[in-house]
Amino acid sequence: MTVTVVGPELQAPAPAPRGRGLRAALLAVIAVALVVLGGALAVGLGIGREATPAADSVDAGFSRDMALHHRQGVEMANLALERSTDPEIRQLAFDISSTQTNQAGQMEGWLALWGLPRSGGDHMAWMGGEHGGHGTSSTSDDTAGALMPGMATETELAGLRSLTGTAFDVEFLRLMIRHHQGGLEMAQYQADHGTQSAVRTLATSIAETQTAEVSTMVGMLTARGGTPLPAP
Repeated sequence: MTVTVVGPELQAPAPAPRGRGLRAALLAVIAVALVVLGGALAVGLGIGREATPAADSVDAGFSRDMALHHRQGVEMANLALERSTDPEIRQLAFDISSTQTNQAGQMEGWLALWGLPRSGGDHMAWMGGEHGGHGTSSTSDDTAGALMPGMATETELAGLRSLTGTAFDVEFLRLMIRHHQGGLEMAQYQADHGTQSAVRTLATSIAETQTAEVSTMVGMLTARGGTPLPAP
């Protein structure tokens, strides 16, 4: 009987520990998934190949401030959905709430993808001398909350919450018209000065929508015996 001895040079390499191999494979899968997810988020939010904007840029400043501006619009619209019994007011409020909730989420998503904070700094500084330098807070009850053009003060919001019936509908329209006028000015500035194509597209859409809605609301307000507040 012949016995063959296999030398070290012919032996198969020892297999890698099972745990280490699985871990490496899992990390590779996760890395690919993150790349795909990041790309999908960018596509879903409309981000192109432009360079990431700076924190003090028009695009980032608009996204931060308009998202906050929209959040107050949504707050007032949701209040109208709770308080008003007027079908026209309720339909308007629903449209504003759903549209501006979606748009605010989109702008906050851009900031997250750019790695920029969603808050901080002076409001409206990105608009330069036109509205720049609004503080981040106020000590006056009459101006607290009015951080940007068209935004209602805390006193005005408290007054709105105290109303019912037609008086509520009239005040809601008065505050929302002024709110839209302020947002329109911000959107027009971004569309003229921004560099991110997706942000400029959204700003243009906001400007067009809010122009049409202001016209509609002025007609609704007149029909209910009210008059607009002074423009911001």
